[in-house]
Amino acid sequence: MTDIAALKARLPDIRIEDHPTLVRQKSRDFFWYSPVLKRELDHITGDCIIFAKSAADVVAALAACYELDIPVTPRGTGTGNYGQAMPLSRGAVLDLSFMDKIISIEPGVLVAEAGAVMAEIDKKTQVHSGQELRLHPSTAKTATIGGFVAGGSGGVGSITWGGLRDWGNVTRLKVVTMEASPRILDLTGEDLHKVSHAYGTNGIIIEVEMPLTTAFKWIDVIVGFETLAEAAAFANETGEADGILKKQLAVVAAPAAHDYFNRHRRWIPRDKHIVCAMIAPQNYDAFLTITRRRKGAELLFSTSDMSEADRKGLPDIYELGWNHTTLRALKIDPAITYLQTLYPFPNQLELVSRIHAVFGDEVVAHLEFVRFDGKITCFGLPLVKFTTEERLDEIIRIHEDMGAPVFNPHRYTLEEGGMKQTDEAQLAFKREADPKGLLNPGKMIAWDDPDYDYAANRTYLFRGMQMEA
Repeated sequence: MTDIAALKARLPDIRIEDHPTLVRQKSRDFFWYSPVLKRELDHITGDCIIFAKSAADVVAALAACYELDIPVTPRGTGTGNYGQAMPLSRGAVLDLSFMDKIISIEPGVLVAEAGAVMAEIDKKTQVHSGQELRLHPSTAKTATIGGFVAGGSGGVGSITWGGLRDWGNVTRLKVVTMEASPRILDLTGEDLHKVSHAYGTNGIIIEVEMPLTTAFKWIDVIVGFETLAEAAAFANETGEADGILKKQLAVVAAPAAHDYFNRHRRWIPRDKHIVCAMIAPQNYDAFLTITRRRKGAELLFSTSDMSEADRKGLPDIYELGWNHTTLRALKIDPAITYLQTLYPFPNQLELVSRIHAVFGDEVVAHLEFVRFDGKITCFGLPLVKFTTEERLDEIIRIHEDMGAPVFNPHRYTLEEGGMKQTDEAQLAFKREADPKGLLNPGKMIAWDDPDYDYAANRTYLFRGMQMEA
């Protein structure tokens, strides 16, 4: 049990809260997208919240928790949906949301504290020098930059720039270790992958350096098609049109777009499969040319000639994509859940058609077109009509048997949510940076159980969860 009194005594100048309501609120993220994680994690709560306002606060907090053997789970604003920010071993939740300063803006590069909200960063870089971040999640209005690097993989902008794992999309990270005397490390190059997408299991990210690109007043567009195959082919062709600058390119199958996109519903017939795009204004005519040349394409919606008053109340088009598609579906149908899949290049269009022919209305297509390993392909975030956990596992198995890897969003560990293997670099860095294993325990299987069988098709329960069960 966490010795909160001893922790407060060691950190008299740092705000520490242990009111159960606040602690429970700060111990949760969007894990409930998954009915499996909701069942497994709904009871999870920390013992206290430590509010860090500076690097010095983080160092002091980690030193005190190390001395007292208190587990520490880092948190930004909790927009992750794999349970990344949930304290499985109770202990302290380290809230970094007050570390929100923008340190510098230069041509092509930004440095910010980990708690800076990504949409706020874009507002300031646009005013400063007409720049914006290359990548952000669909939750940009609330997501922090440190949380995105620690728990994300790609998002809005990935159609042009690829994902966070691609060299150059993160250029430097400042990380604090959890030792008797915590160190502050600057990581660059190969070392970035030690802590990127590691859920804070092997170091606390406190500062991020990322590239900036030219900001545009992006035009939001929706194009309709009679079939899913036509919509996917059009999105793929647009993705491959390198002369057209674009920031978002998604496909949502009928009737989901009409049923779940309330504020855009009047523009979307129920039988239309749609492509949602963000296009740079100087390339809009070229985009329209592609649209006119594509048989069956129908321009349903465009902000190109809409006034600010007309756009008022409409979400940005990227808030119809990525994880927001699932969120909008859940608001109307709580029985919906989702998957995160990859349709590998070069047979992505054929695979999309085959997989969705197998499932029909049970698995409704939602595709996000991206640049992956330099090639245009698509991720799937399909909307799944949940019935049982056994059927959900079967749907995942069928996807993988057909050639579409699943990054399982119904598991809370790094390995199960990724490629079912140990990341040796991240494990080695954890041994160095977190020798007691106190950082976000239970999220890295390789630390707790090196002999775990990833093919067992069962949720990994680390020791703490096993004792609770």
